[in-house]
Amino acid sequence: MLNIHFKGVFFLTQQLLPLLNDGGGIVNVSSGLTRVSVPGSSVYASLKGAVEVFTRYLAKELGGRGIRANVVAPGAIMTDFGGGHLRNNEQLQQMVSNFTALGRPGEAEDIGGVVAFLCTDAARWVNGQRIEASGGMQL
Repeated sequence: MLNIHFKGVFFLTQQLLPLLNDGGGIVNVSSGLTRVSVPGSSVYASLKGAVEVFTRYLAKELGGRGIRANVVAPGAIMTDFGGGHLRNNEQLQQMVSNFTALGRPGEAEDIGGVVAFLCTDAARWVNGQRIEASGGMQL
């Protein structure tokens, strides 16, 4: 998990920084599990928390080059993640729906738009931020 969820982000960033244009942007992906505690998720959530801290440091350290760094933290999304556990379990989907303000689990398209926005000039003043895209989960 360390290799995938933190070292991968760190070393990929390290390799790509010389290729990144001044004024560019970095968008890392975290998890809503850095905000709420779910038993059995401590290692995963801790590593995603490390990605969030790393991203804030990137925002500060690369600001002189005009490079923005932000993190998107999805809530419960129906994807293949975790073997498609949420996507394939209607009871779990209902539970997530019950504690999400928008009344449903997320879909990949719900996250893609947020990431795409952070890559546009419309987000040129957004830097060092954690943007949770969870439909209002556990407000």
